[in-house]
Amino acid sequence: MDRPVARILPLLPVPHLDREFDYLVPADLDEIAQPGVRVRVRFAGRSVDGFLLDRLDRSDHPGELAPLHRVVSVERVLTPEIHALVDAVATRYAGTRADVLRLAIPPRHGRAENAASPAPVSVVPPTVAGDTWARYAHGNAFLTALAERRSPRAAWQALPGEDWPQRLAEAAATAAAAGAGVVLVVPDQRDLDRVLAACTALAGPDPVVALAAGLGPQARYRRWLAALRGSARIVVGTRSAVFAPVPDLGLIAIWDDGDPGYAEPRAPYPHTREVALLRAHATGAAFLAGGFARTAEVASLVASGWAHDLLAPRSVVRAAAPTITAPGDSDIALERDPRAAQDRIPAVAFATVRAALAADAPVLVQVPRRGYLPALACAKCRAPARCRRCHGPLALPAAGDAAAPTCRWCGIAEPNFRCAVCGSRILRAVAVGAARTAEELGRAFPGVPVVASGRPGGSTGAEELVVSDTIAEGAQLVVATIGAEPVAPTGYGAALLLDGWTLLGRADLRAAEQTLRRWMAAAALVRPAGAGGRVIVGADPGDPTVQALVRWDPAGHAAAQLAERVELAFPPAVRVAAIDGTARTIAALLEVAELPPGTEQLGPVPLPPGARKPFAADDGGSATAEPADIERTLLRVAKTSGPALAEALGAAVRARSARRDGGPLRVQIDPIDFG
Repeated sequence: MDRPVARILPLLPVPHLDREFDYLVPADLDEIAQPGVRVRVRFAGRSVDGFLLDRLDRSDHPGELAPLHRVVSVERVLTPEIHALVDAVATRYAGTRADVLRLAIPPRHGRAENAASPAPVSVVPPTVAGDTWARYAHGNAFLTALAERRSPRAAWQALPGEDWPQRLAEAAATAAAAGAGVVLVVPDQRDLDRVLAACTALAGPDPVVALAAGLGPQARYRRWLAALRGSARIVVGTRSAVFAPVPDLGLIAIWDDGDPGYAEPRAPYPHTREVALLRAHATGAAFLAGGFARTAEVASLVASGWAHDLLAPRSVVRAAAPTITAPGDSDIALERDPRAAQDRIPAVAFATVRAALAADAPVLVQVPRRGYLPALACAKCRAPARCRRCHGPLALPAAGDAAAPTCRWCGIAEPNFRCAVCGSRILRAVAVGAARTAEELGRAFPGVPVVASGRPGGSTGAEELVVSDTIAEGAQLVVATIGAEPVAPTGYGAALLLDGWTLLGRADLRAAEQTLRRWMAAAALVRPAGAGGRVIVGADPGDPTVQALVRWDPAGHAAAQLAERVELAFPPAVRVAAIDGTARTIAALLEVAELPPGTEQLGPVPLPPGARKPFAADDGGSATAEPADIERTLLRVAKTSGPALAEALGAAVRARSARRDGGPLRVQIDPIDFG
């Protein structure tokens, strides 16, 4: 028998066993025990799943080898390219390969695997209109480079009103027509549906598949196999689709990389953008990061020369963008309306809405918070209203005298509220939600339909659509929470971006970046200024983020954000590791970690609200630690020392696991939540 030894990676939950083990291949399994197949092996007296990585002539193990127990399937699901990517991601994020493999390869489904896949279908080069990509400097050159397999890397700044799903489909079809595999990653199901429709219309239904977490096990595995077997050349999907095993990858593109949904909530917590960058670098594939806004990370890629800009000239931007103003942004505006900068919906906003409705155009109202009155405080002393049982924040879920303040954490009503500070029983609203906003606008514009898009948050008097993809034409008010803005067929006549202070005032490193991203996503749905489109933003007109929106300059704003990160020494200028756990578990890890020279320790500090997710078994085994017991310590190093930091923390985690040192502990490299 040639190469009688099988090198296996068992899928074990403990970090110190994240290594290969050698097994002897029985004669009856010799033909099917090939690299990349799923296997089962005996380990420590029990049967565990694993992947066969390689076949060898001999083993370095001095003792007798145990036999390979079973080949689960002859399908070689772990390709060499995905194997290398899994190794790179585990190393980058100080995690285990078993955890990354669970993200990269879906569970097997026998019926889907036994079904025959259709034969590969060639893609005809698409016909691209001359005035689409040509609006961007070097846009047509980017498509030409894709067609010639020259692996271009670009940061694409989409124009307002751009049919971005169609542009992505054109790039994908161009690369696929040249014989390359394509992976397009989008934030959510709504975006996936739009991009899938555009790709199907351009390349045909046969070479395109969609991958998303919402698919059933059989459908998801069947489509994943279509990519693996080469019958689908273009894969469109959400977060985990970045691992899709398309043969001969030629293009990997990500839309709106600043979306929080790209941060994987499971260990080792990789970010989709970073996985895409690792994959593009390793395979030499083309890379495209597109969006209406831009992150500091993409700005860093452009500044380093790794990626190049696809920007439209300023004259083209001005022609495509709506007129954007902030109330009180000039002395004339303040003279007309002295309270323009303080009112939640100033007079100029009402005038803008009336003009758009009179032109039979829909109006978009973006509200940061869902619900009715999502934040309450004591009317006398202004202390935040808290639940007596769990100390959670109180909110008013609906209108009406019968509605009682309800805890947003435990869900228990508090009809007899009494302030713990001054004893007052009177409450006041601190923030207004989408439901209350819809109610107020319905009263201000009687007879005008009011549509709510977002998660239901109480009785609004509006038609609850939950999350709508599109709306019909005609005069109407669309009140939407962030990320739930429907698309109007011919664009909105106007948009109100309310309560900007709640977004800009968050204690978060990415507050300004995320605020501009959310504003631009909504403003991009409005008609150009030449067609009467207008956007009113409710925030301080002097704020740099507001000015970036008014000028429609996301690239400049991202460059400024990057400069601030360099000055403050935060990612992407440096590499940061966040260690969450109790004081004991953090101290024990740092005691054994051989950190690289120059490592700076920050903290410990309380966990930021966005990072308070439960500790799973693979985060240390204790799911009982209360949030108050958990703290965070940051380790900061120069970017060049990032690999050494990840290696040191990975080794320390494995040493802790080998000692069976229990207690909650979580290690994240470059998390998106710093506070």
